[in-house]
Amino acid sequence: MIKELTCILCPNGCDLKITCEGRSVENVAGNRCARGEDYAVQELLSPQRNIATSVLVKNGTLPLASVRLTGTIPKDSIFDAVKAIQAVTLTAPVAIGQIVLANVLGLGVDAIATRVVDASCL
Repeated sequence: MIKELTCILCPNGCDLKITCEGRSVENVAGNRCARGEDYAVQELLSPQRNIATSVLVKNGTLPLASVRLTGTIPKDSIFDAVKAIQAVTLTAPVAIGQIVLANVLGLGVDAIATRVVDASCL
């Protein structure tokens, strides 16, 4: 069977043609760099994604802090991960890189803040 994907790992956006037999990738064509082949294999056998979301901040100059994961997680865990992260409420001040939720869903990645939120004077 032949599957077609567009690689998203670099600006080339290569159109990949992947020949697979069951759960085995036999050949990857169309990639202009080695990352394309790695992407194709991963995307077919175990698709991974990184996510970004936000969490509530109490007593801050902003009501929300943006958050992202420190690595990728299985694609089918995205909604559960977002739900777990959004259940967290931080108290200002919040620093960039601050761990918001450690070891999200036991997947070995942390959710970290990507925005400074200072404490409110009020």
